[in-house]
Amino acid sequence: MSDPGRPTLYRPDYCELARNYCLLGATNEDLGGFFDVTSRTIDNWIAVHPAFATAVREARVLADARVARGLYARAVGHEHKVERTVWHLGKERPVSDTLYYPPDVRACIFWLRNRQPQLWGGRAKAPEEDPADLIAALDAAGERARRAVPEELPRSPMGYQPGAASGNQG
Repeated sequence: MSDPGRPTLYRPDYCELARNYCLLGATNEDLGGFFDVTSRTIDNWIAVHPAFATAVREARVLADARVARGLYARAVGHEHKVERTVWHLGKERPVSDTLYYPPDVRACIFWLRNRQPQLWGGRAKAPEEDPADLIAALDAAGERARRAVPEELPRSPMGYQPGAASGNQG
């Protein structure tokens, strides 16, 4: 009895291709475009072909680790040795230089917010307040504001009359 449905387009040599593409950061959608199939087909290949799944997962772990190392280096600052060849007085001479990259605050924030969200989540949690206490505090603040208004200023039913205190009544 044969398997129902369309025959698979999967070939064993796709493992190495998928591995190399995932080392560059490919998603399932990217792999689908590369192999000219849908991302759903890539999901199926990962589920059905263990060698393909292993190649994809291991390559993604390596790619993620490389990015994490780069982000970490950017967050804490790092040095990079640059070697090049220059022409000086008609001769080719090697030149070596060490460049220093200072820590990047945004990389630090990104790293800490993602690695320790409970400590660096970006927003401090406000203590739980009773809504009745909040309303009472707002009422008290409104009363203090009303008492702070000088009584000598003439009032209209809608509030202050601009210019009434200065005597400029047009």
